[in-house]
Formats: sequence, C-alpha cells, structure tokens
Amino acid sequence: MKTLVTKRSIIIASTAILIALISLVSVNVLNSSGPVTGLANAVTMPVRALASTVARTFGDIFASIYRYQELERRYDESLRVIAELRSDFRDSVALSEENAMLRDLLQFRERHRGWTDLQVQLSGWNSDNWSHSFTINRGYMNSDIERGMAVATEYGILIGQVSEVRATESVVITVLDTTFAASAYVGADNKDDAVGTVTVKGDFTQMSSGHLILDHIDDDLTILVGTTVFTSGEGAVFPPGLTVGEVIEVRNHPSGIGRYAIVRPTRDIDTIQTMVVILGFETVD
Repeated sequence: MKTLVTKRSIIIASTAILIALISLVSVNVLNSSGPVTGLANAVTMPVRALASTVARTFGDIFASIYRYQELERRYDESLRVIAELRSDFRDSVALSEENAMLRDLLQFRERHRGWTDLQVQLSGWNSDNWSHSFTINRGYMNSDIERGMAVATEYGILIGQVSEVRATESVVITVLDTTFAASAYVGADNKDDAVGTVTVKGDFTQMSSGHLILDHIDDDLTILVGTTVFTSGEGAVFPPGLTVGEVIEVRNHPSGIGRYAIVRPTRDIDTIQTMVVILGFETVD
C-alpha cells in the first residue's frame, strides 16, 4: 500500500512538472499563452465576461444613483427658490394693495373735504341668520365712534351703519339688514339731477340673496333697471352722495298697491375687510 501511494505520488508530481514545463516552453518559445493557459482562458472566459458585465451594471447603477441624488438636490433647491419667489410676490401684492387702499382713502378725503372719517377693520361676522351685521375693531375707548354713524368704503360705497358701540369694538348693520333704512336719490348723486327721492332699506326675503329694496315707489316716478341709488343726506343721518347700489328689477307689490324695486349693492358686502366710519359731515339743507 505504501509503495502504491508512493508510485501514484511520483506519477502525479511528474505529470504536474511536465505540464508546467510544456506551459513554460509554449510561452517562451512560441511567444503565446500556451495550451494550458489558453485552455484556462477558454474555461474562465464566460465567468470573466459575466464578471465584467456585472461590474459595468453596478457602475451604471452607482452612476444613476449619483445622478438621481444630484437631480433631487437641484429639485429641492428649485423648490426653495420658488418658495422664496412666492413669498416675495405675496409681499409685493400686499404692499401694492395697501398702497392702493391708502391712495383710495386719500382720494376719498379729497372728494369729501368737509367730512371726518376713521379707517377701521372688520373683526368678525354676526352668526345670527335674522340679521346681517359684523363687528369692527374700534369702540368708545379707542375712537370717537358713535351709534348711528355711516360706514362706507374708500370709494364712497355705503356699507351700513353703526348700531352698537362697545369698549374696543362696534357692531355695524349692513345695508342688507332688516333694520337698515336710508333716504336716497335715484339716478344721480344730487337732488337737482336725480329722478326722485325714495327710501332704500333691507328686506328679510332679499337678504339671503344679497339684495335690498326701494319700497313704496310713487306712481309718477320712473325707475328703470340699471338706475343707480345714492344717499340723499336728508335727515342728517347719512352723508349725501354715497353709492348704495343698482336697480336690477322693478315689481308690483303683492297687495296690488304700489311698486318696489330690488337693488343690488355696488360692492359685495361679504368681501369687505377695510372701511371707514364717517365721524362727521356737512348736512344738507
């Protein structure tokens, strides 16, 4: 058994030496890889090709990940820039609106030099379905506001009337409220050019539609759709020339006696935020 192992060892060693010599000769003499090396190359070629493909694939994946991260970084940077631009735009719009409001207020005061007014802000709406009113941010402790004073926009559009004055806030009923009423001219902002004098007031059936009415129109008074309604100033409650609204329909009373007209306010009352309280004005004789 020992002899057999020794012989086998000798044979294996000799064969290995022979193969090595053949490979060495083929490389040095023939200037080639040699048959063994060529055989090894042929055997390992698919593995090396697969390894090369895998390496390229992983390289492409890592490159794609890098490009994705770079795009993500640029996207985040773009979002930041857009957010800053939007903020700057909102600031510029707010500034522009404030300048326009102040310019309108200045023009309002130029047109009504004999009037004294106070700019106020809306602070909350009344939740009562039976009335149409809101609160403003001025009361008897921080202003000279009194009950009954007119409230208008900077464009001279009548909004309503102060109905209650509290410490630091006041309640304003709008022209849509059922308790509101004012003497008005129809067709012009002065008595000489006006079609006639009427009473404009809030009406419960029209309040939900955002309208008010001209009630008990004289038979000899011609009022057409599109006619503008202005305050007359009579009674020294409201200053003259404030725009109330526009006639959109003329109807006969259900009782069959007289006519009335439906008036749409010049300004959407529900969108008002800034306004003026008219503290004093020159009365009409």
